[in-house]
Amino acid sequence: MQRRLVVLIVLVLGLASAGWYFSDQHHRRDVAVRQSTAAANAAAQALFSYDYRSFDASVTNGRQFVTGAFATEYAQTTAALRAAATKQHAIVRAEVSSAGVVSGGPDEVEVLLYVNQYRRNVDITGEKVDQNRVVLTLVRADGGWKVSRALAV
Repeated sequence: MQRRLVVLIVLVLGLASAGWYFSDQHHRRDVAVRQSTAAANAAAQALFSYDYRSFDASVTNGRQFVTGAFATEYAQTTAALRAAATKQHAIVRAEVSSAGVVSGGPDEVEVLLYVNQYRRNVDITGEKVDQNRVVLTLVRADGGWKVSRALAV
């Protein structure tokens, strides 16, 4: 009889521990999803916007949202874009129209963003709108959420 009681207590404690663990993981994932989605919106606007008159400031603003190998890729891409943007007097303003989580965990989240880019340059009369979709992978870094990968879809 005593053995059954010990087994029952161990079983109950095991189930309670598993329940707490899965609840904690679910809570951590929910917090990560909310925080990273907000960060993804701000990052997309900064990364995909620039103004030829203040190009360096635009790039500096974008750098605060990137990490790892993607920071290097961003630096290379913007360096290559600088001359064309200046020559064309390009102004690009990005706005996120919608966002949703593709996958997520407590330390890494993939967010699909619908991004409208409003473009003006010497070759365009008025303003042109490009509708883009991009998946940003965000990771915890430097006390916040940073983009570690961007993939156009």
